[in-house]
Amino acid sequence: MKHRMLRVNEVVKRELSGIIAREMSFAGALVSINHVDVTSDLKNAHVFVSVLGSDIGESVLKKLASHRATLQAELARHVTMKYTPHLIFHLDDSIERGTRVIEILQKIAPPQGEEAR
Repeated sequence: MKHRMLRVNEVVKRELSGIIAREMSFAGALVSINHVDVTSDLKNAHVFVSVLGSDIGESVLKKLASHRATLQAELARHVTMKYTPHLIFHLDDSIERGTRVIEILQKIAPPQGEEAR
């Protein structure tokens, strides 16, 4: 059962990414779907969205939420499932946090050529 849910998550992620790329535009921001978590009853899908290039993450989420019904209808046309899941959008800042961690590690790392004592 676990492998089936992983496949469902990936299919929904791939199709929803394509639908958003074709149907919607976000000025000055790169919007990508990092992860989709469909519940085991297939009724809800938590969509984790990353916004790069601007500080308009909340407005992107509002735009996605306002177009939720349209996105679900398009998803139903592209993916055959028992239920079309209700899309719930979440802002995912994991890329920004990862970049910040790398920057901190580079600051505390010893300069190249010197060894740690």
